[in-house]
Order: sequence, then C-alpha cells, then structure tokens
Amino acid sequence: MSRMNTPYFDNGAILRTRSVTPGAEMSKMLPYVNDKTISRHLGYAGKSMDLGHAATYYNPARNALYSRYTTNDWGLSNSMNYSMSDKERSFAERLRADAWRAVKETDARTRNRQNDITKKLGERVTDIAFLKSEINMEIGIVANETQNLKEYRRTLEKALADTANPLHIAEECLMHREKRHGIDLVHDDVEKHLIKEVDSIKKCQSKMKRVLDKAYVQLKMNRAAQHTLEIDAKDKHHAQGLDDRMQQLRNASAGIGYHPGIESIDNTITIPDSWVRYTQENIARSQKERAASERLRGEIDSTLRACANDMWNQFNCVNNSFNTRTRQTTDARNKLQAHLQRTLQEIFDMERNIELLRKAIQDKEMPMKVAQTRLDERTRRINVELCNDPVMRSLQREIAEIRESVRILKERLKASELSLCRLMKTKATLDHDISVKENTIKIDTAYCMGMRKGFPMDPKVGPVFQMPIC
Repeated sequence: MSRMNTPYFDNGAILRTRSVTPGAEMSKMLPYVNDKTISRHLGYAGKSMDLGHAATYYNPARNALYSRYTTNDWGLSNSMNYSMSDKERSFAERLRADAWRAVKETDARTRNRQNDITKKLGERVTDIAFLKSEINMEIGIVANETQNLKEYRRTLEKALADTANPLHIAEECLMHREKRHGIDLVHDDVEKHLIKEVDSIKKCQSKMKRVLDKAYVQLKMNRAAQHTLEIDAKDKHHAQGLDDRMQQLRNASAGIGYHPGIESIDNTITIPDSWVRYTQENIARSQKERAASERLRGEIDSTLRACANDMWNQFNCVNNSFNTRTRQTTDARNKLQAHLQRTLQEIFDMERNIELLRKAIQDKEMPMKVAQTRLDERTRRINVELCNDPVMRSLQREIAEIRESVRILKERLKASELSLCRLMKTKATLDHDISVKENTIKIDTAYCMGMRKGFPMDPKVGPVFQMPIC
C-alpha cells in the first residue's frame, strides 16, 4: 500500500518484516539464552536445571578439551521447541480472529453513525425552514407598524423644549451656591429643594422624554427588531443551504478531505433550546414593540398637566427656603463676630501667661547651679570625710525638687503654647467663617433670588406654565 492511501491517523507507512528479535510477549516464553551455560539454556518457567556433563576426555585427534550434551538434553530441547510452537500458533490465531471481528464491528458502527447523522441533518433542514417562514411573516407585519408614531413625536418635542429655561435657572442657582466656601457648603434645605426642583423638572422632562423616546426609540426599536429578524432570516437561509449540502454529501462525493484536529474545535455558541429560543425571542420582541407603539397616544395630555403642577409647587418651596436660609446665615454671622471679639481677648491673656511661665523657668536656673555646685565641691572631701550626711541628702532632694518644678513649669508652658496656637487657629477660623457667611448671603440674595424673580411668571416661558392647574 502506498503512503498516499494510508489513513491520516496512521503514523506513516512502515515496512514491517519478520524480526529475529522476539517481541515483549514472546520474550517471556522463550528460554533465556544469553547465558551460555547449558543449565540456564535448558531452564523452563524460571527454573534452572543443573544437568551433569558428559565425561570429558582427551581425543588425540583434537588439540583441545570439549563437552557433549546427553540424549536427555537433546530430547528436552526438542520438547520445549514443540510446546513453544504450539503456543505461538494458538496466540496468533486468536489475534487474527480478534482483528477480523474488530474490522466488522467498526465498519458497521461507522456506517450506522453516518446514516444517523444524515437523517438528523434532514430534520435540521426542516426545522430551519419552518422558523425562517415564521420570521419572514413577522418582518412584513413590523414594517407596516413603523409608520404610526411620527405625529405624536412632533407634539412631544415642542413640550419638552419649553422646560429647558426653568431647568437652566434652577441649575444656575445650584452652580452659584457651589461658590460658597468652607462649612457653608452645607446640604441645607435650600439646596435640597433646589435639587428637588431640578429633579422635578428633570422628572417632568423624563416623563415627556419617556413618551417621546417611546416614539423616537420605538421607531429605532421597530427597525432594530426588523433588522434582527432580517439577519436571523439571512443566517437561517445560509444555514439551511449549508446543512442541505451536507445532507447530500456521501463517501463518493467530490471535495471531501481530511481536516486534522477539526473534531477538537467547538466554536458553537448555542444549543438547540437556545437556538429556538433566540428566534422566538426575536419574534416576541417584535410583537412587544408593536404593542408598545399603540399605547403611546394616550399619555401626552396627562403628562403635561402633571408636570405643570409639580413645577409650580416646587418653585414656591425653593423661594421660601431661600428666605429662611438667608435669615439663619445672617444670625450666624453676627454670633461669630461676637465670638471673635472674645477670642481676641483670650489670646492677649494667654500671651501674658506664657511670658510669666518662661520667666519662672528661667528663675530656676540659679538655684539649680548653686545646688549642683555645692554637691560637686563636696565630692572633693577626702578619706573618711566623704560622708553621706544629711547635707548631701538634702542637696540631692533640692536638685530633684528643682528638676520637678522645671518639668511642671515646662508642661504648663507647652500646654499654654498649644492653647495659644489653638486660639490663633480659632481666630483664623472665625475670620474665615465670617467671610464665608458674608459670601453665602451675597450668593443667596443677590445672585440666586435675583434670577428667580422672573421665574416662572414670565408668560413667554412656554405653554407648560400656561396650562390650567388641575
């Protein structure tokens, strides 16, 4: 057999010849002949035979000694060869029978498997054709629904544009209040109501946008659903043609060939259930979008009236909060100014106290020098005069007391200096906070309330504010 006709899973064409070296199984049954001794050569089943040798003698016709086997050795060797031959023939016959049976079984299994797959390919083509027809039917329906939303969209666009100016003013107030400094950047009622006002306007816009987006987006969603169905139909058309060709493929067909390793590649992304569910979901999505587009027309009038009512109420709440917060900020500024005056007086007193403590610490230097000098001089006494007398103990206690006094005074000095630092920091904080309060009052009264005087009473703001409040 040539190399071109061998299967792709063989390890190449190898010319096999009868080998003089026995295989692994045969080597276990053959006698061990590497050792040249007669007893090992005639051994059987791992047992050695210690046979006697024929008596050696000197043949004058030869110049060397040699040994001869006995007749029993000769007969035993023949018997072993006969037994080995019978065993090997029996083993070979079993191998041939097993090989023939394997050939038959693999042929039948391969043929049955190929027929089964051909049948399943036919069923798959039928399933694809059915789903493709359902998709094409839905494509025609959703295309007719796409034209029903344009008029409602124009109405909502105008109403949504009218809310832009009120939202801009509320956001400007929030931006101006971000210019507050320090602690005045508080999340107070004014900011809460302004945020609520912005949220209210945005919610009104969101309500209108939801209706508008359902008109805007619904057109996109209808086209997207239609596009998805068209892609699905195109994919199924391609898959139907491919599986139909694969169903017609036979062993004698042209174009077949080996693709090594293809069975280990799995690029699938669906299973049969998810494959059917994908198409069903596409159809259900199209039906859902068509039903949603029919519910948009009744939401416009009620949405506009609810938005007008919410925006008016929130406008009044914000103005009341501004007035209250301005009074609170003014009172806080006045109290801070009073605390600043008291803090300045305390700073002056603390500076005098620090000077007093420093002088007291300095006054302890000379007594310390005197006591230590006395102790130092008394160390120069000689012999028995070096006595630990009451004077020495008193001097040591005096030095210890002076050190303790200095330590206490330094602690008081350190505490006083820290207190002075805190007072200075408090003064700076109060100065800063007063400027912060003045800045906040300016922002709330001049900037924010100045903008809100004409909002939303201006009749040119838009039709949302001219609608009757329910």
